[in-house]
Amino acid sequence: MAKKAKSSKNTNKKGVEEIVYAPVQSQLITDTLEKNYMPYVMSVIVSRAIPEIDGLKPSHRKLLYTMYKMGLLTGHRTKSANVVGQTMKLNPHGDMAIYETMVRLTKGNESLLHPFVDSKGAFGKQYSSNMSFAAPRYTEVKLDTFAQELFRGIDKNAVDMIDNYDGTMKEPVLLPTTFPNVLVTPNKGIAVGMASDICSFNLAEVCDGTIALLKNPRLSVDKLLDIIKAPDFPGGGTIIYNREDMRNIYETGSGSVKIRSRYVYDKENNCIEIIQIPYSTSIELILNKISDLVKEGKLKEVTDFRDEIDLSGFKLTLDLRRGVDPDKLMTKLFKLTPLEDSFKCNFNILIDSTPRQLGVIQILNEWIKFRMTCLSRELTFDLEKKKNKLHLLLGLGKILLDIDKAIRIIRHTEKEEDVIPNLMSGFGIDELQAEYIAEIKLRNLNKQYIINRINEIEGLQAEIAHLEDILADELKLKALISSQLTEIKKKYGQPRRSQLIHTDDIEVYNASEEVENFNARIYLTREGYFKKITLQSLRGNDEHKLKENDEILISEDTDNRSELIFVTDKCQLYRAKTADFDCCKASAMGEYLPAKLNMDEGEKPIFMKVHTGFKEGENFVFIFENGKGVRVPVINYETKSARRKLVNAYSSASPISAVFYEVAKQPFEIIMVSSGDRAIVIKTSLIPEKNTRTSGGVSLMALKKGQRIVDCRKDFEEVYENTKGYRKLKIPASGTLLNEKDIRVQQLKIDG
Repeated sequence: MAKKAKSSKNTNKKGVEEIVYAPVQSQLITDTLEKNYMPYVMSVIVSRAIPEIDGLKPSHRKLLYTMYKMGLLTGHRTKSANVVGQTMKLNPHGDMAIYETMVRLTKGNESLLHPFVDSKGAFGKQYSSNMSFAAPRYTEVKLDTFAQELFRGIDKNAVDMIDNYDGTMKEPVLLPTTFPNVLVTPNKGIAVGMASDICSFNLAEVCDGTIALLKNPRLSVDKLLDIIKAPDFPGGGTIIYNREDMRNIYETGSGSVKIRSRYVYDKENNCIEIIQIPYSTSIELILNKISDLVKEGKLKEVTDFRDEIDLSGFKLTLDLRRGVDPDKLMTKLFKLTPLEDSFKCNFNILIDSTPRQLGVIQILNEWIKFRMTCLSRELTFDLEKKKNKLHLLLGLGKILLDIDKAIRIIRHTEKEEDVIPNLMSGFGIDELQAEYIAEIKLRNLNKQYIINRINEIEGLQAEIAHLEDILADELKLKALISSQLTEIKKKYGQPRRSQLIHTDDIEVYNASEEVENFNARIYLTREGYFKKITLQSLRGNDEHKLKENDEILISEDTDNRSELIFVTDKCQLYRAKTADFDCCKASAMGEYLPAKLNMDEGEKPIFMKVHTGFKEGENFVFIFENGKGVRVPVINYETKSARRKLVNAYSSASPISAVFYEVAKQPFEIIMVSSGDRAIVIKTSLIPEKNTRTSGGVSLMALKKGQRIVDCRKDFEEVYENTKGYRKLKIPASGTLLNEKDIRVQQLKIDG
């Protein structure tokens, strides 16, 4: 976007000060984005929001490394404020941002299966948005013993070290985690244009799965699923397990895991105690939803509910009315509240500073590559140290045969700087070996000391050979990683917290079971009034009260749990439940459907059907005023979601005259009467079937210009007598003049 840049102020001849602007400069929006916005985007993605293969974001890594350098892995706890202050040397984002990062890593917050920080004080709870943490001056922390698995080898050049933001100290690019922490520690991050949601898995299962992959790089997803069964959340809960969905997550790194709360029923006090909730929700959200349901009268089974969290852990208690089935109630609550929730998986991870969405096997393979590099560097570091030590000891061995000569050389050298060269020439050793010998204390210049040191040579040579053997053989390097994983599993492994329940074993909430069921008869009038009358009420009085000139269009027997379909004169279809309507008596007018179903202005229902499912072979039959008609299969009206309203239910090319429903292989006869007093009777099987809902159909009755269909019905014997002459076997058909005795004709003449 072009801008005017103010450059200076000038005074004109009249003494008025004028602002002079620099020439307008244009810049492409793409250039602006590339120069100004992209650096920010990349910074957020690479340096803030997305975790790397060590399972940590930069904020986590900087905090933990600071605590490691403070000696908090083995020392006593220190004030959190002290740690926060020290961390600001690596992370300048502010003290509260650092402290909030620490809170999530603590044992007290219960966000992680294996916390890295041993804490003392109030650190809030992951499952509560209201339980806040105390200020950093009141709490104390140190690194948990488990955190040592993050740092093993960090002082042996296992990972690269870089300058901090002001170049005053070094920090690690990654931590050399000895286990796949990226799958054990849950992580969530929102970057620019992408996000990451990684759930936690059981440490013991992850170790076993990684060992299996180390032994067989072609391990299948199905085999891995048998080892790493499913995610394992810190808050426990019950995972609704579907193997196909889980396989999809393992393959693509994307999907959703459904989690249910765990509960126990206290029979003595007639209450439900919820002891674990989904990791993705909070107790406040659950309590608010339960409160809303109670206020709306949708949870009459519960008399009271309360938060009973204490030192023993999480507990949410629901007091029940007498006779309530606790399992059925929980099934209802799972449907209506966050007591059942989903964790959306999105395994976005930075690999070599590039964000990638990976499946579980891909993540483990990337971690194995990373760990092999770390371990190789660590072993190489050890190897170099041992080689250097061996080199020094070999030099020491050369003076064993003549210790007196070494003492004599040092004693008779006049200048200090000549000691090293004289030792080098006297024994044929290099400078490093000479320096080592020269630094030996006088008390150690004895045969016993030197022999004891030289005896280490054989052991060192064996160790060097062993290290070189491992470094030269990838399989041995993998075996070493496997042994470390076995050790970690044995030391830190825990039983699963999240139980598994298969989808086939869960009871699904059925809202219709909550509705009282009884037999009823429903009515739809031509003017759009609806009545639901119990059969018992009909026995007493079956004389209907109707609006003037109104008549009953359709009536059906059904029950209170059925679903109804209504078709209107505005090409729209509506769904409703029978239970949505109040029972009334025949002497009542009924409920006005356009208002009840919130129809459009001027819209009126013309057809009603008890819906029993979209079945193959069944059709809607539409008859239009222009004499055309069409059959549309009902399966064309099936939608993925149960929509209350469906537009474009049929063609709008001509006003609708009538709608019928044809059951499979049961065609029926209809009569069509034109405004020219002519009629035809045809079977619905003659009407062509079209798969397009908005098809205008084909001509059924030949009409003269200006004529239209004024009446079309299915049960016509009571209205039209002697219809034999109206029957047609082919379409389009010309109408036959109506019999003068027909009741309908007489009514038309009287109305005229």
